[in-house]
Amino acid sequence: MKFTQVRNATAIIEYANSRFLIDPLFAPKEAYPGLLGTYNDHLNWPTVELPMPVDAILEDIDAVIVTHTHPDHWDEYAIEAIPKTLQIFAQNEDEATQIRQAGFNKVEVLGSETLFNGIKLSKTSGQHGSDEAMAMIGKVLGEVSGVVFSHPTEKTAYLAGDTLWNQHVEDAIAEHKPEVMILNTGDAVSPFGSIIMGKQDTLKAHQFRPNSMIIATHMESVNHATLTRTELNDFIDENNISDFVLVPEDGETCQL
Repeated sequence: MKFTQVRNATAIIEYANSRFLIDPLFAPKEAYPGLLGTYNDHLNWPTVELPMPVDAILEDIDAVIVTHTHPDHWDEYAIEAIPKTLQIFAQNEDEATQIRQAGFNKVEVLGSETLFNGIKLSKTSGQHGSDEAMAMIGKVLGEVSGVVFSHPTEKTAYLAGDTLWNQHVEDAIAEHKPEVMILNTGDAVSPFGSIIMGKQDTLKAHQFRPNSMIIATHMESVNHATLTRTELNDFIDENNISDFVLVPEDGETCQL
């Protein structure tokens, strides 16, 4: 397995001879205004440029996985650039319909045992904020998902998606026993608190599954992200878990 951090939650996962593009955000730096009411909403985002050309990102991609259709995971620039014949996996029928309406003609809803090129893709659930946040702005935060990759020749990998650490995540880990956990750890903050994981969640993940490798993604690219790679790496060192957590820079590839 290889994991290439592109930017934000956008990544390329090479797994059992297939290349998956995850949550494509292709906009140039500062293309969008800050998300109103969130931390640092005076800043435009993405706050950094893509580390490679879009053509290089799309080279030899076999399928795209859209964990949810918030614009920092599926944006207008990606919709324009991605070939309309490429296989797209969505989390539910509503979002699959939305993607089809954008002109894509091979769109499938992920299930508990979706097969693609001999790889089992298992959708997992999550919650994009606390119970209080969901009660107040749940329509904005919406439904989110993750996915587990399984194949006899590869380590089982769990991509958690935009979720806090909660029962959804614990249940997914307990069921699938992943050897690799890819966590969105930028600690993005809404008016009602964090809406994705942060450094304490990274430690919880290690304690819950101590022999698994963790990859930290979704960092330093949207206005409301509060956790930097430097701060996370310092926390990792302080807690003596550096052998178990990777924090790739944009454009960096990790082999597992």
